[in-house]
Amino acid sequence: MKRMGGDDDDDDDIPQLSSHTLAALQEFCRDQQQREGTKISQGFKQYSIGSIEEDWQLSQFWYDDETALRLANEAILAAGRGGRIACVSAPSVYQKLKEQDDKDFSVCILEYDTRFSVYGEEFIFYDYNNPLNLPGNLIPHSFDIVLADPPYLSEECLRKTAETIKYLTKGKILLCTGAVMEEQAVKHLGVKMCNFTPKHAQNLANEFRCYVNYDSGLDCDSSCSECT
Repeated sequence: MKRMGGDDDDDDDIPQLSSHTLAALQEFCRDQQQREGTKISQGFKQYSIGSIEEDWQLSQFWYDDETALRLANEAILAAGRGGRIACVSAPSVYQKLKEQDDKDFSVCILEYDTRFSVYGEEFIFYDYNNPLNLPGNLIPHSFDIVLADPPYLSEECLRKTAETIKYLTKGKILLCTGAVMEEQAVKHLGVKMCNFTPKHAQNLANEFRCYVNYDSGLDCDSSCSECT
């Protein structure tokens, strides 16, 4: 705020960054510009994983490309021809599904991060704290499979996300969460742990696993041509 009085010493009151802080800020800006330049030079597509960067403050950790593709293919297979797929807090799987949009299925993304609203009508704002605060056009039990990755490894987060899952799905559930959540996953969703182990682009300290309530290709060996 500008002081009244027109004193020539006004500039003395403006906080100055230390040389160390300024150098760090300049380095951060250069890194941001370099990342954006790399995206452009690599021809990043709208749905490429990484086109929207992880926000760790929102507990976002994208799957690596192989995992996202495996989960997307599993969802397509489980949904069947003309099937409907809901991705709940799983944007990297949604993006991988959209890369295969020539196949006969439809998909939407339920996500808290409004950056994903760039995907238009398929984006649905979702806050797990209000698990059933959903648009009226989301008819109960209207999705052939719901794939969900709750943002936090807590009983409360899983329990509330489970309400959303059970509201949306016709029956099939594919849950991705920590191995430590197995007991809660069974309790709230009646799912079982799969053989397949999902991996993230950034190595996480917590072991992640997949859980399903149907006969799934994720129990196949990773070399199985029918499931990859």
